[in-house]
Amino acid sequence: MNKVKKHSFDFIIIVLLLLIAATAVFPLLYVLSASLTPYSEVLKNGGFILLPKKFTLAAYNEILGQSKVIHAFGVTVFVTIVGTFINLILSLLMAFPLSRKNIPGRTFILFLVVLTLLVNGGIIPTYIVVHATGLTNTIWSMIVPNAIAAFNLLIMKSFFETLPEELFEAARMDGANEFYILYKIVLPLSIPVMMTIGLFYAAGHWNEFMQPLLYITDSSLFPLQVVIRDIIMQTQDQLNNPDVSIPTVTIQMASVIVASLPIILVYPFVQKYFMKGMLLGSIKG
Repeated sequence: MNKVKKHSFDFIIIVLLLLIAATAVFPLLYVLSASLTPYSEVLKNGGFILLPKKFTLAAYNEILGQSKVIHAFGVTVFVTIVGTFINLILSLLMAFPLSRKNIPGRTFILFLVVLTLLVNGGIIPTYIVVHATGLTNTIWSMIVPNAIAAFNLLIMKSFFETLPEELFEAARMDGANEFYILYKIVLPLSIPVMMTIGLFYAAGHWNEFMQPLLYITDSSLFPLQVVIRDIIMQTQDQLNNPDVSIPTVTIQMASVIVASLPIILVYPFVQKYFMKGMLLGSIKG
């Protein structure tokens, strides 16, 4: 009887997980199918395509054939790589000292960090600061203002607090300074949480949209998300015309694929670090 109950419970859990997985996969499948289907075929099916019968790469050729898209892709890659590197270095250098309980002023600094999660300066004050520092209309306006995220900093600090203090004491007895301890002991043990936080930062940089709209007027500095938005807006007036040379719905869906595919491809390679880092770096009460 217990085995029957256990198998029934397992079956219900599996069904629920499959339903949840379907709700996540279904939109992706629809977007991919619509991006590969001619617009006239989309209209014949009432705007809903799940498994395309006809294929076309016209939308991808249109998007990737534009030099501004390729240039914007390069800008986004630069912001993502350089920005994530700066984020991780600064977060590491701030989180490790804050994880040591004998640091003077630690409590006050942590209070200020948590305060930024509760109180936001607002768009206008932030713009004034960015403008006053000369970052407007530069690529660094998409990197420097968010150099350290308070939430990610707290996760990293909580992870460092789980490391045994005996390791650091033994290293100090051997004559190691704090930077040597950070580089040779802390950093190798922190790969899971660093990969987790790095994924958070990288996804944020890759999806950067609001900051370039606020701080950048030079179109050559626009990242991929802004350029894709402009392409989609240019095709809005063609939505009800099946005879246009450029497929409108397919070009919108192809834009979604182009903008999100790199992050989707990277995630499986860091998933194991992501799960481990989230467990090890969980914020304790």
